[in-house]
Amino acid sequence: MSRKASDNVEYTLRSLSNLMGEKRRRQQAEGAAGSAAAAAAGERSLIAAESCSSLNSAASGAELERAARRQFQQDETPGFVYVVSVFSALGGFLFGYDTGVVSGALLLLKRELNLDALWQELLVSSTVGAAALSALAGGVLNGLCGRRPCILLASGLFTAGAGVLAAARDKETLLGGRVVVGLGIGVASMTVPVYIAEVAPPHLRGRLVTINTLFITGGQFFASVVDGLFSYLAKDGWRYMLGLSAVPAVIQFFGFLFLPESPRWLIQKGQTQRARRILSQMRGNQAIDEEYDSIKNNIEEEEKEVGAAGPVICRMLTYPPTRRALIVGCGLQMFQQLSGINTVMYYSATILQMSGVQDDRLAIWLAALTAFINFIFTLVGVWLVERMGRRKLTLGSLTGTAVALIILASGFLLSAQVSPRVTLNPPDPSHQNSTCTKYSYCNGCMLDPDCGLCYKLNKSSVVESSCIPVDKDSTMKAAWGRCSNETVFKKEGLFWAYNFCPTPYSWTALLGLILYLIFFAPGMGPMPWTVNSEIYPLWARSTGNACSSGVNWVFNVLVSLTFLHTAEYLTYYGAFFLYAGFAGLGLVFIYGCLPETKGKKLEEIESLFENRLCTCGMSDSDEGRYIEYIRVKGSNYHLSDNDASDVE
Repeated sequence: MSRKASDNVEYTLRSLSNLMGEKRRRQQAEGAAGSAAAAAAGERSLIAAESCSSLNSAASGAELERAARRQFQQDETPGFVYVVSVFSALGGFLFGYDTGVVSGALLLLKRELNLDALWQELLVSSTVGAAALSALAGGVLNGLCGRRPCILLASGLFTAGAGVLAAARDKETLLGGRVVVGLGIGVASMTVPVYIAEVAPPHLRGRLVTINTLFITGGQFFASVVDGLFSYLAKDGWRYMLGLSAVPAVIQFFGFLFLPESPRWLIQKGQTQRARRILSQMRGNQAIDEEYDSIKNNIEEEEKEVGAAGPVICRMLTYPPTRRALIVGCGLQMFQQLSGINTVMYYSATILQMSGVQDDRLAIWLAALTAFINFIFTLVGVWLVERMGRRKLTLGSLTGTAVALIILASGFLLSAQVSPRVTLNPPDPSHQNSTCTKYSYCNGCMLDPDCGLCYKLNKSSVVESSCIPVDKDSTMKAAWGRCSNETVFKKEGLFWAYNFCPTPYSWTALLGLILYLIFFAPGMGPMPWTVNSEIYPLWARSTGNACSSGVNWVFNVLVSLTFLHTAEYLTYYGAFFLYAGFAGLGLVFIYGCLPETKGKKLEEIESLFENRLCTCGMSDSDEGRYIEYIRVKGSNYHLSDNDASDVE
């Protein structure tokens, strides 16, 4: 509470006390003016009345004090906290935009620049690879320079990368631009959640950190809409898609020039007066002394414990609570990626084409639909996080994700079961041995990156189909034969399929993607970032978040770099069954190891990891707890087993 508010409370209470005193004096005077015959009885009555009046006054005074304190110290969060959170979360928006925009841009790039599967994977994975490296370096930068300079650095990298991508003339320059953008993404991904968690009040921390993930999904949705709009340009539409990310990056950069540093980081660096001023600004009319002292004492205790015990990562690994927290944090990030989210987001348009959607623009707009669903259900996660808690929300989310992956894989399996037969085998005019001639069904032909299907349609049935080598310069036509001239074969009613088979079950892939995002977005999307921003003590927070972010990006690279080849070797349905298996393993891990952190102060969460690793997740369960009720002056008081020792 501010000094001015405290003075107002004291003044109000003094005034109320004076009024009550005057009332009692009047009552005493009236009692003393009674008849002499009833003097003894009146005296006793006056004493009794005064005694009751004193008790009533005390009760009334306590009530009035509580009411006055509620009036002058309402638990209101100042708007400045939300302003800081929104500007911080622009880093999440850029993260989402730059990772999501590639989904639609790839369809145009592979046509204009003749990109093969390897170059497509490189343009996707180079960004996440660079992000993995910069996320690890970001931990050191956060500890040395603070949160605010790191966010400014990320904004600068986003802007520079967008400029390179918009001006690129070849695939090598594109690769360089994607690397620069990835460096910005890595720094932002580990700094923004930590910064928001450290400036947010405890009762809003989960919701505000989740806003960062909301902005990530909002960026992905906005990117997919931009992809759809610029897909109608005859040429160079991808330049606008990739270059527009400079706009929010510039806004964030100039916004953060006027925003403060994290008060926790300032206290750690000894800048206590500045930290108090910023903390007061963040809390408005709420008292900050208790929170300030808690942070300061926690830092002092940590410094006494760790002293000069070596690098932070070594201290984290040798101190059991932080080691367990690190395993949980890194495990959450690993299973988020192994459950296939960025395969879905980076390759959503490609996945839809694999399922049988033939038109590029239709695939891009359907991918925009899935991104919109991702955004909407992340909003649901923001609403649920402080109601359900982190643990229940994550478990429910991952369970649904595994089921949706099985549905998605089953859709591809169903399409493979009804794959059209190859009915024509024309001779190769170049007399070269081609693997394409050995396939009897479209599904096998599509899994070979060197082959495509040339066919006609008789109503909805595929006829006169042949598996032909793809042209080396363009995947949009065959190397020879009926489908080698794009203009001619379209006039003759022929169709060319590369990377997909014509099927009546293409809707199953869209259904699977929608269900996947409905379940993934509220929980497994934001919770790994929210939990990692909470579970480390201050001295290990930057390094812990850097390590977990690095794990996220390493597995992101692993999944995105191998998806097209995994689909080639395991089939499309095999790839998604594999991701469903990983989601099942993640469910077991989270059930056993993730504790509930809802509503706890950052300084209290360390105690959740004092038990053995696979028991901390069960610490919030009510099963097996000893509960005792005692009666205190007519009221039931609920006492947990942890409090029982304090009762006399």
